[in-house]
Amino acid sequence: MKMTTIFSALVLAASMVCGSCSEDGPVTSPRQEDPSAPAKETGFARGADISWLTQMESEGLKFYTPGENRQEMECMTLLRDYCGVNSIRLRVWVNPKDGWNGLDDVVLKARRAERLGLRTMIDFHFSDTWADPGHQEMPEAWKTLSFDDLKKAVGDHVTATLTALRTAGVTPEWVQIGNETTPGMMLPAGSVDNPAQLAGLNNAGYDAVKSIFPEAKVIVHLDGGNNQWAYDRMFDILENNGGKYDMIGMSLYPYWAEQQGETGGWQKVADDCIANIAHLKQKYDKPVMICEIGMPYDQGALCRQLIAKMMATDVEGIFYWEPQAPAGYNDGYNLGCFDNGSPTEALDAFKIK
Repeated sequence: MKMTTIFSALVLAASMVCGSCSEDGPVTSPRQEDPSAPAKETGFARGADISWLTQMESEGLKFYTPGENRQEMECMTLLRDYCGVNSIRLRVWVNPKDGWNGLDDVVLKARRAERLGLRTMIDFHFSDTWADPGHQEMPEAWKTLSFDDLKKAVGDHVTATLTALRTAGVTPEWVQIGNETTPGMMLPAGSVDNPAQLAGLNNAGYDAVKSIFPEAKVIVHLDGGNNQWAYDRMFDILENNGGKYDMIGMSLYPYWAEQQGETGGWQKVADDCIANIAHLKQKYDKPVMICEIGMPYDQGALCRQLIAKMMATDVEGIFYWEPQAPAGYNDGYNLGCFDNGSPTEALDAFKIK
């Protein structure tokens, strides 16, 4: 991508953040700017992680209403009005090389969501790039820090990000401390093999969240929602080492489970996840959120069935990961659920309130 495009996007983001600043500093909230904006819903979260959105827009991608008489529409509005989405999830990277998912980009997207009456989840990766079970890499600027300084860096990063959101008039409802931290986070310092340090890093983030948004629900998020052993390991570590959290977060991707050799199809993956949800709620007495879900882009009907099945269980909500992504986007992501810029039937279960 051309650096001029990136720079333009970041300048736009900064202008959106600061355009309403008074001499005292804080911007007016999006609701003050547009009092007619719809009120936020409560209850079950029907969500979408759309963190790629500004990058897609800079590349010229467009989004359209479904049906024969397609009309171009802004993506978040489309998800809200045509797919039943009421919540948006946004990932945060520490020092991303190209600016996407950095502070300005996140604030820009969050303000747009706030204007539309959408609830917000903020997903801290604590990395300069993707954090997932196979990649929990320490941010470059933090690699030489002592453990005490690393905890401070975590707290400072969370505080700075959430303060910027508060200043922009955005109040996140949920905040993830780490993304798919099944092996731990910021390895090796926060590995599951260093349980006290893992809990310490988690608590540094938790305390920072509560200092800015006391009512926000703090989530610890793992992959493989059907893998009870991995969840017991993580939450036993936190419980035994003073780890603080408000909610258990899951990813559920039947496609990846099958790729890893699990058998039985998406129904078995979903049933095992439902059994794990019941187990975790009984054992740890915490609510559960499905923070990521997805199926192959050409299996919309099956995806709708999966989402409906999961909505019928005892979870706080479900977030589809990057539904607006076209097939093969960003070097091969094929679990979006739009076709030629329009939503498919995959998210139809969200329309049932």
